[in-house]
Amino acid sequence: MSTKVITHWKGNMQFESDNPSGKLLTIDTSQENGGHNSGFTPKALMLSSLAGCSGSDVVSILKKMKVPFSDFRIDTYGELTDEHPKYYHSVSVEYHFYGNELDEKKIEKAVNLSIDTYCGVMEMFRRFSEVKTSIHYHN
Repeated sequence: MSTKVITHWKGNMQFESDNPSGKLLTIDTSQENGGHNSGFTPKALMLSSLAGCSGSDVVSILKKMKVPFSDFRIDTYGELTDEHPKYYHSVSVEYHFYGNELDEKKIEKAVNLSIDTYCGVMEMFRRFSEVKTSIHYHN
């Protein structure tokens, strides 16, 4: 399977990138790096991709299991190497679930299925980074 994304320079350090669904997103850098801070930075976008990939898996699995929750968020932290090319040598992914009487066993199963089986972005990160995960319940 092949995916095509077109990224077009918009001037200065800003780029606009399309998506196979036709949606656009802006990529930029901070002012200290010559940009206008008007969009996602490339490395932060990687962390968003990781969270979005795993989060989509988890929500899909929990819906199939009919597990209720009122809210869900993923906090993703990346630690960059000191030398160039800088990349995330370690990443922490924290899954936060909110609701009354959360079914912790089923939630854990859904998260683990994403981490171990379904999330391709997670697998890509494992190729260059130590990935740690945790689940937090907020009743």
